[in-house]
Amino acid sequence: MPRMLDVSDDVRAEIGDEEADRLLSGESAPGSYDCTSCRTPGDCEQERTSTVLFIGEETAVLAFAHAGCLPSQVVKVTEEQLQGAVRSINADQTRPQPDQAPPRPEQAAPGNVAPEQAVLGVTSGLILIAGELHPALVVEPTAPIARPGTAGSGDDFLPLLIEQGFLPVTELSTTPTVLHGWSVLLAMGQLHAVLQPGTNGGRPVAWWQAHQPLQVTEGWRTAASKHQQVLLFAAPVGSIGRQPREDLLRDALDKAAANGQLVAAALPLAGT
Repeated sequence: MPRMLDVSDDVRAEIGDEEADRLLSGESAPGSYDCTSCRTPGDCEQERTSTVLFIGEETAVLAFAHAGCLPSQVVKVTEEQLQGAVRSINADQTRPQPDQAPPRPEQAAPGNVAPEQAVLGVTSGLILIAGELHPALVVEPTAPIARPGTAGSGDDFLPLLIEQGFLPVTELSTTPTVLHGWSVLLAMGQLHAVLQPGTNGGRPVAWWQAHQPLQVTEGWRTAASKHQQVLLFAAPVGSIGRQPREDLLRDALDKAAANGQLVAAALPLAGT
C-alpha cells in the first residue's frame, strides 16, 4: 500500500532527493509513529502524514506528524532544545507513563523576544469559555515595555499588541478572533515559540521563544489538536502574576479584563 506521506520542498532541500524518495517509497519511513505535535499514535499507511525536520546547530532530527496537526516543514531550533527533545522522546519510549496529573498552568522560563523588548513570562492553561475548554497562553512582561526608539518610562505593551492586531477584551464570554500571520509552534509534544509575521512577507519569526521547550499537559495538547489554535492573552506587568492553579489564573484574567488591561487573539498552530 502506498504511504500517505508528505515531504515538503523545504524538507527535500535539506535531506536531499535520494532520502526524500526513500521516504516516499516507504523504504525508510516508519509504518507507525507518535505524532511529534499531539504525541498520539499515527500510521503513514492509513492516514496522511507530514515529515517535519528539526535542525539545530549541529544536529538534525526527522520526525513525523499527523497532517492535520502540522504540515511538512523545516523547524530551526537551538541545539540545546533539540538535544533536550531527543532525550525526552527516548525517555518516553523507555519508561512507564505516569497517571495524568490534574490540569494546571505551566510556567515557562521567561524568553527574550528581541534585544529592545522586555522579558516575557508565559503561562499555559486550559480556559473555559462558553462551556468549552480552550488551550491558552497568558503573557505578562516582567517590567513595563516602552515603545521601541523612545526613552519614555510608560508602558506601551498593550498598545503595541493592538497595533499588531490583538483586540481588547472586557470579559471572557466568547473566544477572541483569529489573528492570521501569527501562530503557535507546538512540536514534539512541547511548546517552542509564538511566531509573528516576518518583514516584507518573509518567513515567520519568533516573537517569544522558550529557552527550553515548555512541557504542557496532555489535556492542553488534546484541546490544541481539537481546536487547531491557541488563545493568547496578554496583560501589563503586575496584572496577572504567577498563579498556581487554573481557577486562580481565570480569576486574574477576569479582573484584568474588567480593568481594561487585557488583549487577546486566537493563534493557529504553526503552519495550519
